[in-house]
Amino acid sequence: MSLKETINEDMKSAMRSKDAALLGTIRLLQAAIKQKEVDERIQLDDPAIISIIEKMLKQRNDSIEAFKKAERIDLVSKEEFEVSVLKGYMPQQMDLSDVQSIIEDVIKALGASSMKDMGPVMAQAKETLAGKADMAAVSKIIKDKLTS
Repeated sequence: MSLKETINEDMKSAMRSKDAALLGTIRLLQAAIKQKEVDERIQLDDPAIISIIEKMLKQRNDSIEAFKKAERIDLVSKEEFEVSVLKGYMPQQMDLSDVQSIIEDVIKALGASSMKDMGPVMAQAKETLAGKADMAAVSKIIKDKLTS
């Protein structure tokens, strides 16, 4: 079953169980998917849907930080719930040690030695790790390796 079908089935079960919060989050996700499909006139595959989910997770995490600064705990809990729902559609995340070894392999393969090589290293790492690792953490690891 594709990710799109799974999301659709989860929406149906949320409707049956009358879980308004879950249903709202799933509908937001479906709207983002549909918007991308209409804008680009394509049918999205699983990797494209995962990139949409990653974007939504980043937005939610940024909102959580802003709401914490503003001491809006009610909004923080709502965003955290949405993050937990969205993470349920992401593939299994890789261990940090595996991520580091992949990054080291990419750096060796490209012959990267300084921060000037950050772009190509990040692009190559993103191809391998997209959806499987937090790209902010990947970026930090690459910076650490290239500056040391």
